[in-house]
Amino acid sequence: MTRPADHASRMERALLALDGLSTGDAFGERFFVHPDRVERLISERALPAAPWRYTDDTVMALGIVEVLERLGTIEQDVLSRVFARRYGAEPDRGYGGAAHEILRNILMEIPWQFTAKAVFGGTGSMGNGGAMRVAPLGAYFADDLDEVVRQAKASAEVTHAHPDGQAGAVAVAIAAAVAWRMGTGAEPRSGEALLRAAFRHTPDGETKDGLAKALTIALEDDPRTAALALGSGYRVLSWDTVPFALWCAARHLDSYEEALWTTVGGLGDRDTTCAMAGGVVALSAGRASIPAEWIAAREPLALGDQG
Repeated sequence: MTRPADHASRMERALLALDGLSTGDAFGERFFVHPDRVERLISERALPAAPWRYTDDTVMALGIVEVLERLGTIEQDVLSRVFARRYGAEPDRGYGGAAHEILRNILMEIPWQFTAKAVFGGTGSMGNGGAMRVAPLGAYFADDLDEVVRQAKASAEVTHAHPDGQAGAVAVAIAAAVAWRMGTGAEPRSGEALLRAAFRHTPDGETKDGLAKALTIALEDDPRTAALALGSGYRVLSWDTVPFALWCAARHLDSYEEALWTTVGGLGDRDTTCAMAGGVVALSAGRASIPAEWIAAREPLALGDQG
């Protein structure tokens, strides 16, 4: 399979999204450590002590980046094996129950087409896992939004057979692609425009309905109001995670740090909301917007083939 002629530049922006995603993931995860005083720590902007360990959000994003680097496209059989191999090497990264089941089955060479559909009584997962890992893919295909949609669906389908689980991946990937365009100046930087683009390209369902609701909440409103209205991932579902994360990203497209503090303040599934927002905002605000201290605190990324 021939990779695109501009593969190197595509990978450069995918890696930028990965840094934003993984740093956000590790940052958000640290705010589960002291549940009795987490709101005070956030209000004081007390930066967590290093090291910041990343979660399955980053491990699966690393899998997507590995496949893109190797092939320049999402080949689902390859991606499923990469996900399973990385899971087998580190199963303690915070995977959900359905993810454990799916990835263990793939490790046992049960086809992903079967195991992804078998969970939740045969409906497949509508969780936020397809969305949490996809920002680098949106960056890689940012020049073609139709291709972003196709590739995002393909990347999610290997673990999320439910259409809404795939819709979340589409929404975040589109937001990442549009954020990259805004960061380069190809499009005006506008939070409302980013949310509208995600809404327009997301398939019908509850995630799209959540994005429609996000568009009714002014970006100047209190983030806690937005979290209450949209959900912040307490149910670990696409539709109660993606709209809030993208609303937070849209609110602070020019500042990674502000976007992450806003996002973590919504509590909920805070490593995942911060991974989503971080992957998007890094593409708009640029690498320099990610504090060097935060990247240094995040554990090193296990790039490349891990066995």
